[in-house]
Amino acid sequence: MKSSLAPFIALAVLALVPLMGIGNYPLHLLIMVLLWGYVYTSWSIMGRLGMVSFGHGAFLGIGAYVVVMGWNSYGLSPWFGVPIALALTAIVAFLIGYPCFRYKIVGHYFALVTLALSEVTRLIIVALRDQTGGSLGATPKTALAETSWSLGALQFSNKIVWFYVILVFWLLGLWVWKKVDESMGRLALEAISQEEDASASIGINVTRLKLGVTMISALMTCIGGALYAQYQLYVNPETVSGIGISLQMVFGVIAGGMYVRLGPTVGAAFTLLLAEGLRLGFGNKYHALDSTVYGLMLVLFIIYMPKGILGAAMEAMGKRSAPQPKPYSR
Repeated sequence: MKSSLAPFIALAVLALVPLMGIGNYPLHLLIMVLLWGYVYTSWSIMGRLGMVSFGHGAFLGIGAYVVVMGWNSYGLSPWFGVPIALALTAIVAFLIGYPCFRYKIVGHYFALVTLALSEVTRLIIVALRDQTGGSLGATPKTALAETSWSLGALQFSNKIVWFYVILVFWLLGLWVWKKVDESMGRLALEAISQEEDASASIGINVTRLKLGVTMISALMTCIGGALYAQYQLYVNPETVSGIGISLQMVFGVIAGGMYVRLGPTVGAAFTLLLAEGLRLGFGNKYHALDSTVYGLMLVLFIIYMPKGILGAAMEAMGKRSAPQPKPYSR
């Protein structure tokens, strides 16, 4: 009974944290952990089923830039910008996913295709500098000059409001993860990841299942990009698109635990603390230091801790709580 109530108690405590007067900076870090936890969870929905994508930075960038550019250039409210970004994301995901799954482009080749997608998206954002601000990024026009919040512009000066908005989406991400995990499609996709031809031979629609999970993951990531842009009120091609952010997603999920529901969130906390530590320790003296460290640690985690921090901890706790065999005695 106590174990079944533990998640609700933990959630209640988490929901009360902003009301405890913890300060703006700790609250900002907590918001970013939940936001990146949602984004990493979105990636893990397909990543843990054998479809390793290095292109989710493209979907994150589409969500962020379409909403910001729609507001800045055309006065289009994010309430309309987000559906447009989702439609564009769905088209891009389909155009990339369908040919890959139809013609069995899997494994390293699929990773390379998605990697190219992420980098092409970043280069397009940089090339359209007159509209996007190029490599300097862009700031959404403020709607907070005379008020502390604007529902139409989805801008709130109070971080507590943003905490609860992000918390809702984080919980939604965990719910989608659970639903996908409990579906029959997951079992089919696990079979596909082991032996695609054999799965197809018993009647599994490989292309449809792979494309469906990819679309869910891409659309969720797009929403994460829109939330990031509206919360930070600043977008930059390096922070919402390209190889660096895609690598960060992969590393965060693997570091936290790809096969555990809260693993991506643990990975988000780990990567955020790592990034803050690098920033405070080295500042901007070494360009691309964070990407280098992410890449190195990704290799180390894959080799020495493939189940991630949370996965390894749960495995260790399971072994400790398991009954030990009694010594044999005559």
